Amino acid sequence: MLEPLRQGLPPIDPSDVSGSATCALPARYEAVGGARQFTRATLSCWGLNERFDDVALVVSELVTNALRHALPTDAPREPQDPPVRLHLMRWTSRLVCAVRDPSQASPVASEAEDSAESGRGLFLVDSFSDCWGWHPSPVLTTGSAATGPAPRGKVVWALFRLSEPA
Repeated sequence: MLEPLRQGLPPIDPSDVSGSATCALPARYEAVGGARQFTRATLSCWGLNERFDDVALVVSELVTNALRHALPTDAPREPQDPPVRLHLMRWTSRLVCAVRDPSQASPVASEAEDSAESGRGLFLVDSFSDCWGWHPSPVLTTGSAATGPAPRGKVVWALFRLSEPA
């Protein structure tokens, strides 16, 4: 899932992995608040409270975009198949937040008009994280022979560099 975000960055030593946490989010806008609470609790456990404001803003924007733009409005949801997932992953020198959703459409950063109340989410993600991107999720191999593998949507991620421990 993370191979595309490793491009252009120093390699990650697997022994440096400090933690990861995942949260399934329901297809409701109230899930954004739940994602922020999950982020606060996770960063607190990792001793990264000072990074909460920037990371929570980015998490809020990525989750909001997934809920607003990536979910079909007419498809019924299975309770055991959450449509959106938030992943937080920490290494010694970086923190990644990634939001997986069922859409295969690429996120589009657009210019919002000055009077617009929305449309600046990816601009904020770009401003508050060190870098961001997206890639298609891996496909399921359990599709039928007639239909082939089932598509898995996409992952939109943002990376935050962490200061090295003294």
